[in-house]
Amino acid sequence: MDTEIQKRIAEFVGRYGLTAPAPYRVLDLASEVGELSKEILKATNYGEREFRPSEGWEEELGDVLVSLICVANSTEVDLEQALLKVLGKYRECIESRQDAGSGRS
Repeated sequence: MDTEIQKRIAEFVGRYGLTAPAPYRVLDLASEVGELSKEILKATNYGEREFRPSEGWEEELGDVLVSLICVANSTEVDLEQALLKVLGKYRECIESRQDAGSGRS
């Protein structure tokens, strides 16, 4: 865990006693993504109008980010390295098939 933001979250979690095992962190992440989805449903009136970020959008994105960083920290994953690795994978897919999708080989 070499990134500054991961260190900041780890310090915050430690300071306030918010530690939890990885499986619970993943459940929290899923819950926060659900809250983000709820913001989309509210902002679009369940798809009846175009999406425009609501007042709560930024905060919900922040909650998702904190949850994701906590998952990475609890499983000892360096998010910057993970990101660089996956960007390389996407680049290879785009260059070989003009498609970034990961579902096809």
